[in-house]
Amino acid sequence: MQCITVDNALLPSGWHYHQTLEIENGRIVNIRSATEREKALSVNGRLLPGYVDVQVNGGGGVLFNAKPSAAAIETMALAHLRFGTTSMLPTIITDNADTMTRAADAIAEVLAAGPECIKTLIKGIHFEGPFLSTAKKGVHDDRFIRVPSDSEIATITRSDLGAVLVTIAPESVSSTFIEELVSEGVVVSIGHTNATFEQVQRAIDAGATGFTHLYNAMSALTSREPGAVGAALSNAQMYSGFIIDHHHLHPKSAEIALKIKGEDRAMLVTDAMAHVGSDISRLPFFNTEIVRSGNKLTTQEGTLAGSCLDMHRALVNTYSDCGISLEAASKMASITPATFMNLQHEIGSIEVGKQADFVLLDNSQMLLQVWSSGRKVL
Repeated sequence: MQCITVDNALLPSGWHYHQTLEIENGRIVNIRSATEREKALSVNGRLLPGYVDVQVNGGGGVLFNAKPSAAAIETMALAHLRFGTTSMLPTIITDNADTMTRAADAIAEVLAAGPECIKTLIKGIHFEGPFLSTAKKGVHDDRFIRVPSDSEIATITRSDLGAVLVTIAPESVSSTFIEELVSEGVVVSIGHTNATFEQVQRAIDAGATGFTHLYNAMSALTSREPGAVGAALSNAQMYSGFIIDHHHLHPKSAEIALKIKGEDRAMLVTDAMAHVGSDISRLPFFNTEIVRSGNKLTTQEGTLAGSCLDMHRALVNTYSDCGISLEAASKMASITPATFMNLQHEIGSIEVGKQADFVLLDNSQMLLQVWSSGRKVL
């Protein structure tokens, strides 16, 4: 039995002081008040649940689209683990059918036979496209934006991929398609869309439950047309991802939407490219190149191209600059995305029976330590 004693632990019921966590086989089996002897040996700091990121395009110098392999997934996972991401969905953006299949094969390989330390980090896959809107394609290559084929549906609905998330544009697919995916256990999110409010609402009625990087690459809220943003904000049950890097969203725009959605429906995501956990500054990307300038990524034409954001920085930015409490920001980075992906019984909070994934912060929100399935990795 492994025991970790901490000064402060953020449990579902709030902060608890001088707690001892008992861990077996990578899971929490008991949480109790520390003994006097344990208090003397406790870890100083504040213990939060490990971060859950449902949108990770790359890391450690690797872009998943460019290298859809088990080795690439391992590199990405270990790069993000250093920043507190203990669960993630590697994300394949709009590409050809062969790349989608190879990405699915790589995820299946990791989940079936990968090293245990990697299997605990990878929870499934996110297909961000290719069933999107060319009008709101962002950095996605419009050569590959298309309507679904039977073979692609078969890839997305495979039973060996873990949790599956698909981002679609409602105007590019039918309600029947959404219903079919949902019936197969796929989580459907709305993004890269120029749809009207009514089109988005039909997608919600068909079973879509989330919005991918709210505000960005979607029809805006205006006085005469609520658009996708209006649909997200007016449907209280819908989850919404937010890229809080201060380039994708102004802090006040983020604050408004975060407070409307609340900590139970707002999710922090990175939309991270290969640059996270790497010193690369330039990255070949389809027919262009992604260039890093400070903490901002753009194509040579100036289009935002994902981010070099990590989940810990997303948490800190949300807490420091968006008027959100640390406790609420922690939920947005952990249990809320876990619940969105129907993984809340497995990860996302510090509770008995769950994976022993934690991050330790000091009083200045500096990341001090990371545990993955009870293993201290930082």
